[in-house]
Amino acid sequence: MFSTKFIEKLKHAQKVAVLTGAGISAESGVPTFRGEDGLWNKFRPEELANFNAFQKNPKLVWEWYNYRRKLIHEVKPNPGHFALAEMEQMFPVFTLITQNVDNLHRVAGSQIIIELHGNIMRNRCVDCNKIYREIDIEFESSVPVCRCGGLMRPDVVWFGEMLPEDAILCAFQAAQECEVFLSVGTSALVQPAASLPIEAHASGAFVVEINVERTAISRYIDESIIGKSGEILPLLINKIKEK
Repeated sequence: MFSTKFIEKLKHAQKVAVLTGAGISAESGVPTFRGEDGLWNKFRPEELANFNAFQKNPKLVWEWYNYRRKLIHEVKPNPGHFALAEMEQMFPVFTLITQNVDNLHRVAGSQIIIELHGNIMRNRCVDCNKIYREIDIEFESSVPVCRCGGLMRPDVVWFGEMLPEDAILCAFQAAQECEVFLSVGTSALVQPAASLPIEAHASGAFVVEINVERTAISRYIDESIIGKSGEILPLLINKIKEK
C-alpha cells in the first residue's frame, strides 16, 4: 500500500502539510450540503448559504444552520481524524489545512488548523466582526445578536465570498515549504484549495493523495492511495513508527 520511498520521506521529514476535504468527514457520517432531508430539500444550498439570503431572511438561514449543527453534534471523529491529531505530535512542523467546517479535527485533538472555509461552530457579528463560540450565543427570536446590536452569522465562507486572506496565504506558504504533502479525502476540484497539492509538488514536496477514487490531480503528483482515510491513516502512523 505504501511505497518505501513514501515512508522514508515521512520518517525523515521535518515539515509536513496535510489538506483534508469532505471525504474524511463523510466517513464519520457528516451530512453534505446536498444530503439534507425533509423541509430543507425544498432549498438549494446556494439559496441559503449566501449573504443576500441572510439579509433577506436571517431567521430562515439560522434555522437551517442550527439544523446542520444538530446533525454534526451527533457524529464523532473517525480514526482518520485521530491519526492526523497524532501526526501533529510526530513532526517538528505540521500544518493541517481543511476545507471542512464541521470542527471534527479539533474534537479529535488537532491544535493547529488552517480552516479555509471557517467553522460552523463559531459565529461572527456582521457589524463588528467579533467572534463568538457557539456557547456564547444569546438568541432573540431565533436570531442571535451581538453585544454591539449587530446580527450574528455562522463563521463560515458563503457562496460568493472570498476565503480568509490570512488562511489561504498560510496554506500556500505551508505547501511551498513542506517536504511531504498529503491530500486526504478531497476531490481536488474546489479552488483555490485544489491548487495546494500542485503548488507543493512544484516546490519540491513529495505529494501523496489518499482518497476513495482517483482525482483531477492524481496524474500530477507522486502517489495515489485508493481507500478510506479512516483505514489508511492509522496504518500509515504504524508504518512511520516502525524501526
